Amino acid sequence: MADSFKFELVSPERLLVSEDVESVVVPGSDGEMTVMAYHAPVMSTLKPGIVTTTKTGGQTERYVVYGGFADILPDGCTLLAESATTVSEVDPNDVTQRIQNAREDVTDAKDAETKADAEAMLSHLELLEKAISMSR
Repeated sequence: MADSFKFELVSPERLLVSEDVESVVVPGSDGEMTVMAYHAPVMSTLKPGIVTTTKTGGQTERYVVYGGFADILPDGCTLLAESATTVSEVDPNDVTQRIQNAREDVTDAKDAETKADAEAMLSHLELLEKAISMSR
Protein backbone atom coordinates (compact mmCIF):
# COMPACT_ATOMS: atom_id res chain seq x y z
CA MET A 1 0.00 0.00 0.00
CA ALA A 2 1.40 3.38 -1.04
CA ASP A 3 1.65 6.32 1.33
CA SER A 4 -1.02 8.99 0.97
CA PHE A 5 -0.61 12.74 0.57
CA LYS A 6 -2.85 15.81 0.48
CA PHE A 7 -4.45 16.65 -2.90
CA GLU A 8 -6.43 19.78 -3.66
CA LEU A 9 -8.15 20.79 -6.88
CA VAL A 10 -9.19 24.43 -6.91
CA SER A 11 -10.98 26.47 -9.56
CA PRO A 12 -12.07 30.12 -9.39
CA GLU A 13 -15.60 28.93 -8.60
CA ARG A 14 -14.84 26.47 -5.79
CA LEU A 15 -12.61 24.04 -3.97
CA LEU A 16 -13.53 20.87 -5.86
CA VAL A 17 -11.37 18.36 -3.95
CA SER A 18 -9.41 18.38 -0.71
CA GLU A 19 -8.50 14.87 0.42
CA ASP A 20 -5.73 12.36 0.99
CA VAL A 21 -4.91 10.21 -2.05
CA GLU A 22 -2.29 7.63 -3.03
CA SER A 23 -1.69 9.05 -6.51
CA VAL A 24 -2.79 11.71 -8.98
CA VAL A 25 -2.33 11.66 -12.75
CA VAL A 26 -1.88 15.28 -13.87
CA PRO A 27 -2.19 16.53 -17.49
CA GLY A 28 0.95 18.66 -17.46
CA SER A 29 1.73 20.83 -20.47
CA ASP A 30 4.80 18.66 -21.18
CA GLY A 31 2.85 15.42 -20.78
CA GLU A 32 0.96 13.47 -18.17
CA MET A 33 2.71 12.78 -14.88
CA THR A 34 1.83 10.60 -11.95
CA VAL A 35 2.31 12.20 -8.56
CA MET A 36 2.81 10.10 -5.43
CA ALA A 37 3.86 10.85 -1.86
CA TYR A 38 7.38 12.28 -1.55
CA HIS A 39 7.41 13.50 -5.17
CA ALA A 40 10.18 15.95 -5.97
CA PRO A 41 9.00 19.58 -5.98
CA VAL A 42 7.64 20.61 -9.39
CA MET A 43 5.62 23.50 -10.78
CA SER A 44 3.97 22.96 -14.14
CA THR A 45 1.28 24.43 -16.30
CA LEU A 46 -1.73 22.25 -17.05
CA LYS A 47 -3.21 21.50 -20.44
CA PRO A 48 -6.90 20.69 -20.86
CA GLY A 49 -7.29 17.10 -19.77
CA ILE A 50 -8.44 14.58 -17.21
CA VAL A 51 -7.05 14.38 -13.68
CA THR A 52 -7.35 10.92 -12.14
CA THR A 53 -6.98 10.40 -8.40
CA THR A 54 -6.54 7.06 -6.66
CA LYS A 55 -7.64 6.94 -3.05
CA THR A 56 -6.49 4.56 -0.35
CA GLY A 57 -8.18 1.28 -1.19
CA GLY A 58 -7.96 1.81 -4.95
CA GLN A 59 -11.10 3.88 -5.64
CA THR A 60 -10.52 6.33 -8.51
CA GLU A 61 -12.12 9.68 -9.28
CA ARG A 62 -11.83 11.65 -12.52
CA TYR A 63 -11.98 15.40 -13.06
CA VAL A 64 -11.76 17.60 -16.14
CA VAL A 65 -9.49 20.66 -16.07
CA TYR A 66 -9.15 23.37 -18.71
CA GLY A 67 -5.65 24.61 -18.03
CA GLY A 68 -4.05 26.10 -14.95
CA PHE A 69 -1.05 25.30 -12.75
CA ALA A 70 0.19 22.36 -10.67
CA ASP A 71 2.20 22.88 -7.48
CA ILE A 72 3.71 19.56 -6.42
CA LEU A 73 5.58 19.10 -3.14
CA PRO A 74 6.75 15.97 -1.30
CA ASP A 75 3.73 16.15 1.05
CA GLY A 76 1.04 17.43 -1.32
CA CYS A 77 -0.23 18.41 -4.74
CA THR A 78 -2.38 21.43 -5.50
CA LEU A 79 -3.94 22.07 -8.90
CA LEU A 80 -5.10 25.62 -9.57
CA ALA A 81 -7.35 25.12 -12.58
CA GLU A 82 -8.78 27.77 -14.86
CA SER A 83 -11.95 25.67 -14.82
CA ALA A 84 -12.63 22.22 -13.34
CA THR A 85 -15.48 19.77 -12.83
CA THR A 86 -16.07 16.08 -12.35
CA VAL A 87 -16.22 14.05 -15.57
CA SER A 88 -19.85 13.18 -14.84
CA GLU A 89 -20.79 16.89 -14.66
CA VAL A 90 -19.16 17.89 -17.98
CA ASP A 91 -21.53 19.65 -20.33
CA PRO A 92 -20.81 18.34 -23.86
CA ASN A 93 -22.05 21.64 -25.28
CA ASP A 94 -19.41 23.50 -23.26
CA VAL A 95 -16.65 21.32 -24.72
CA THR A 96 -18.05 21.80 -28.23
CA GLN A 97 -18.12 25.58 -27.71
CA ARG A 98 -14.53 25.62 -26.43
CA ILE A 99 -13.44 23.69 -29.52
CA GLN A 100 -15.27 26.13 -31.79
CA ASN A 101 -13.63 29.06 -30.01
CA ALA A 102 -10.20 27.43 -30.42
CA ARG A 103 -10.84 26.94 -34.16
CA GLU A 104 -11.69 30.63 -34.44
CA ASP A 105 -8.50 31.50 -32.56
CA VAL A 106 -6.48 29.48 -35.11
CA THR A 107 -8.20 31.30 -37.99
CA ASP A 108 -7.78 34.74 -36.38
CA ALA A 109 -4.11 34.28 -35.37
CA LYS A 110 -1.94 37.20 -36.52
CA ASP A 111 1.47 35.51 -36.26
CA ALA A 112 3.01 32.05 -36.33
CA GLU A 113 3.53 31.79 -32.57
CA THR A 114 -0.07 32.73 -31.77
CA LYS A 115 -1.31 30.31 -34.41
CA ALA A 116 0.85 27.47 -33.02
CA ASP A 117 -0.47 28.11 -29.50
CA ALA A 118 -4.06 28.12 -30.75
CA GLU A 119 -3.50 24.91 -32.73
CA ALA A 120 -2.03 23.22 -29.64
CA MET A 121 -5.03 24.27 -27.55
CA LEU A 122 -7.41 22.98 -30.24
CA SER A 123 -5.59 19.65 -30.31
CA HIS A 124 -5.77 19.33 -26.49
CA LEU A 125 -9.49 20.11 -26.50
CA GLU A 126 -10.23 17.60 -29.25
CA LEU A 127 -8.34 14.88 -27.34
CA LEU A 128 -10.21 15.85 -24.18
CA GLU A 129 -13.55 15.57 -26.00
CA LYS A 130 -12.65 12.01 -27.11
CA ALA A 131 -11.48 11.03 -23.61
CA ILE A 132 -14.69 12.32 -22.05
CA SER A 133 -16.89 10.50 -24.55
CA MET A 134 -14.99 7.24 -23.91
CA SER A 135 -15.40 7.55 -20.14
CA ARG A 136 -19.19 7.88 -20.24
